[in-house]
Amino acid sequence: MIEKVAKQILESKYMTALTGAGISAESGIPTFRGEDGLWKKFKAEELATPSAFRENPELVWEWYKWRMEIVFNAKPNLAHNAFAELEKMGILKMLITQNVDDLHEKAGSKKVLHLHGSLRILRCTACKKRFEIDKPPIEKLPKCECGALLRPGVVWFGEEIPSEILREAIKHASMSDLMIVVGTSAVVQPAASLPLIVKKNKGLIIEINPEETPLTNIADISLRLKAGEAMDKLVKLIQEL
Repeated sequence: MIEKVAKQILESKYMTALTGAGISAESGIPTFRGEDGLWKKFKAEELATPSAFRENPELVWEWYKWRMEIVFNAKPNLAHNAFAELEKMGILKMLITQNVDDLHEKAGSKKVLHLHGSLRILRCTACKKRFEIDKPPIEKLPKCECGALLRPGVVWFGEEIPSEILREAIKHASMSDLMIVVGTSAVVQPAASLPLIVKKNKGLIIEINPEETPLTNIADISLRLKAGEAMDKLVKLIQEL
C-alpha cells in the first residue's frame, strides 16, 4: 500500500499537505492539553477563547507560557523532516498546517501556511502590533509598548481564520491533484473542508493517522501508521524510485 502511495506522489502534478496536532505529538507536544499538573482540570476549549482571556488573562497566560516552554524546546521529528525533503525535491507545493509550533519551519520547510497562527508571535490587543519571540514572556501579564495587554498570536476558538490565509489555503486545495492529510482529527473547521475541495476536484486524498477519522470514508488510501514512520518510509521509497 505504501509503495502505491509513493508512486501516486511521484505522478502528482500539484501535491499539498494538511497537518494537525498528531504530527507534533511525536515531538513531545501534547495534542490538546497537558497530562500533568494544573492543566488536567481545564480543556483547551475553556482556555483558548477570547472570553477566557477577558475574564482571567493571568490563567490563560500561565497556560500559554507552559505550552510555549514545551514548544520552543521541541525538535522536529521524522515527519516534519520528510515534508521539508519533499519540498526540496520540488514535489510538495504547499504545506497547510493547523499547528502553532513552527516545527515545519524548524525542519526546513519554507512553503508553510499557518491556519491557526503561531506561538512565536505576540499580538497587542489594542494597537495590533506584532512581536516575534523565541522564549516565553517573563512578565505575569505581558504588555505592549502602548500599555495594552499582549496576547498569543494564535486563532482561538470562536475566532475566524484571517481571510487572506483562508483564501490562500482554499486556492492551494483547489489546485491539488493529491493531498496528504497527517495527524488531524478532521473535525475542526474550516481546515476539515480543505480535503473535501480536493476530492470535489477529483484529486486523491491520502490519510496518515493511527486512528480512523471522519475523513477516512472519503480518503483514497488511509495508512494506519504514525506520522514519522509513514512519512520517512514514503520519502525513502520516492528517493529509490
